[in-house]
Amino acid sequence: MRTRLCIILFLVFGIGDSIAQGGKNVSGTIKDNKGVPVIGVNILLEGTNRGATSDFDGEYIISNLETNATYVLIISSVGFKTVREEIVMTDNIVKDIVLEEDLLSLDEIVVTGSSNPRTKLESSVAITTMGVKELEQKAPQSTADLLQSVPGFVVETSGGEVGNNLFARGIPSAGAYEFVQIQEDGLPVFEDGALQFANADNWYRLDETVKRMEAIRGGSASVFATNAPGGIINFISKTGQNELIGRAKMTVGDYGLFRTDLNIGGAIVEDKLLFNIGGFYRVDQGIRDPGFEANKGGQMKFNLTYKFDGGYARINYKKLDDRNLFLLPIPLRGDSDGNPEEFEGFDANYGTLASRNFSRLRVPQIGGGFFERDLEDGVNPNVDAIGGEFKYRISDVVSVKNTFRNTSIDLNYNAIFSTGGPNTQADFATGTTQFPLTDAANAEYTYVDTGAALDPNTLVMRADHWAIDKDMSNFANNLAFSFNFEKINVTLGYYYSNWKSNQYWNWSNYLVDVSDNPRLVNLVDTSTGVSRTYNGIERITWLERDAQTKGRLNALYLDAEVNFTDNLTANFGLRYDDDKYSGYRDNARFFSTDLGLLPDNTADDALTVVDGNPYTYWNYDVDELSYTTALNYKFSDNMAIYARHSHGFRSPIEESYYDNASDLSNIKVTEVDQSELGFKYSSSNIGVYANFFYMNMDNIAFTDILADGTSENKFADVNNIGVELEANAKYKAFAVEANITVQKPEYDNFSGTNADGTTFNYEGNNARRIPNVYFTLRPQVEIIKDLGLYTQWSHFGKKYQDEANITELPAFNVFNAGAYYKVKNLRFGFDASNLFNEIGLTEGNPRGTTNANDDVFLARPILGRAYRLSVAIDF
Repeated sequence: MRTRLCIILFLVFGIGDSIAQGGKNVSGTIKDNKGVPVIGVNILLEGTNRGATSDFDGEYIISNLETNATYVLIISSVGFKTVREEIVMTDNIVKDIVLEEDLLSLDEIVVTGSSNPRTKLESSVAITTMGVKELEQKAPQSTADLLQSVPGFVVETSGGEVGNNLFARGIPSAGAYEFVQIQEDGLPVFEDGALQFANADNWYRLDETVKRMEAIRGGSASVFATNAPGGIINFISKTGQNELIGRAKMTVGDYGLFRTDLNIGGAIVEDKLLFNIGGFYRVDQGIRDPGFEANKGGQMKFNLTYKFDGGYARINYKKLDDRNLFLLPIPLRGDSDGNPEEFEGFDANYGTLASRNFSRLRVPQIGGGFFERDLEDGVNPNVDAIGGEFKYRISDVVSVKNTFRNTSIDLNYNAIFSTGGPNTQADFATGTTQFPLTDAANAEYTYVDTGAALDPNTLVMRADHWAIDKDMSNFANNLAFSFNFEKINVTLGYYYSNWKSNQYWNWSNYLVDVSDNPRLVNLVDTSTGVSRTYNGIERITWLERDAQTKGRLNALYLDAEVNFTDNLTANFGLRYDDDKYSGYRDNARFFSTDLGLLPDNTADDALTVVDGNPYTYWNYDVDELSYTTALNYKFSDNMAIYARHSHGFRSPIEESYYDNASDLSNIKVTEVDQSELGFKYSSSNIGVYANFFYMNMDNIAFTDILADGTSENKFADVNNIGVELEANAKYKAFAVEANITVQKPEYDNFSGTNADGTTFNYEGNNARRIPNVYFTLRPQVEIIKDLGLYTQWSHFGKKYQDEANITELPAFNVFNAGAYYKVKNLRFGFDASNLFNEIGLTEGNPRGTTNANDDVFLARPILGRAYRLSVAIDF
């Protein structure tokens, strides 16, 4: 037996050795124009699935090539111009490559918003791309932080790691990602990115598994995604290669940050079966420290790719389990010029109303028992997403591609919302919404934890614990057939998606002192002995909601690319959506029920309850045609222009359905028309990508939830004209990046009657929360080889919190800086954000403001100064 085994092994290894000796190899080193090896460059044999990836020394090898055969090497990497090299394998070949930098990656093939992938230079869309190198250099603290680098996107990052807001090309909204779609590998992370308390960035985290990001504004977005006239943001994952390549990274910060990232990709069977696996774990106290771990959790991603002649098949899986602190407006003062200042006892850069002093909510309920939640759970999404991708070239003309993903989300949401104040003790006592005192002199304020009396000058305010449970699911599938003719490429596709969101709300109101790390306060009417609070809770379950929203989308789309000449191309696209939305809402009895458990206490005298009431069921159909047409003319390999017009739409958002469930004729689909003209130029020293655009938006919904639990429920038209500029310049060791947006979004046809009977007319006013000017400048210098420094100046122009343009949020500037040092396969990084502790306001208090003094108000500032130190190793 042993002899037979030895013979078999000898034959196997002998045959393998003879094959190896019979084949030829091509190998070499890939460097940039400074002579620095470039890691992660893709080297592909044209027309095959075979290839290699450069290691951290820039070296690559492709083995077992046929003797005397002719091959074409395609060498590509984000940030460099693509190189094509023809080789004849008369012998083993050493082919060293020097890559020329492509400052705006105009030579990069983009796949988002296109059925026929083209280079950025040849594409007729406004698109920003970032590869691994750019993602690392930006050192974003969150997904939203990264998107601030995209011109045309106003991104509010003051909410923390999640729950942030993005306004695309001046389209106003209540927040979230209402008019754009965040995708992961070409499918939405969830179909609707603006569900209540379920912003799309809740489900997505940046880590080392990301290969690149592609973000298009307007353009073809409405043809390739439903409800996304503002754009598509697509994060593309690493998928493995023949070489075993990995990266491990550790990051620490001065706010208790500890984070580890790991990604490994390679081949199980060379050129056939590839894998990639990675993820992260992170814990920190938060830049605004609530007294407990503000952010804690992580994610794991895995994909497996099988390549075969003419295509590939891939499966992928993602698990996200994370907890994040969500940040809301805090107390501030205004100086004589209206600029924000720190409120005494409350740090504007690091303070938060969230506090460990009231992290546990436990309130009695109708029918017995208690409603309990833990603030330390924060925004806690538990996400499971499994999907697949299949592509096959049926013939030289026809190919098919299908992608799918099934996503399940269990969201437990807890946050402290500021809903009024600050107030003097006398004003609060006599002006409180529920059971005010007749005489402020009878108000006795004491701390819950010690029983000590408050200083008479201490201000108090409401701080609500908003607890929301959401059970969500989404299945999406995209099937596309592509027909590649000599001059025309046509894609016919069918997109299907069904999604569901069940939600339950239970909100109670705390009474707290106005300070960092605030404490619960009790209020007693000494004239009657009746308490206005229950262990610091002024109103138990003042809002309860039980509702469901479902969507079923069926969309047919057609996209055609026509090559009139080598330099002139046209794009035509159509999408027809037959979408059906349905759901139910409670008919809550507001402030109707006396729990009757707390004697001499009003905290349980006016609960809002849903039990015993019937539900209102609703259905809403959306039948819409989206379309786009464009021309792109390439003057040379370095310069091109394009023109495009597009029409898209956005279905009503979740809050609109809830508010109007009994009469859905009150709501309308938002229509968005865009015309744009773009110019692209890139050389070895300068790159420019400029876009001029005009937009007309009909039926924009305003549905902020106010302090009394109701919604604005208003609609308006908006017009916007603007310019987006993305530019890079480089001279020797110096480089500078810039992105600039200048625009003028204004209301049109916006007048009517408020709920209280008063009238309003906002015609011509600036769209709220959107500045007319904002930009980022980022100079960088390489002091010596592999040692560099950067600074970043971000300017955000003034804007208005409200439609009436009464509450102005002043312009502000933010400065970041950092350094990096590379030693072979090691990279050390240091990054500092908001160096000068600017108090920059992204929003006021959208739930309404009750001012104790004219100069005291609530607003949400950006995060304070923070430092991070990282070390990464490539292997």
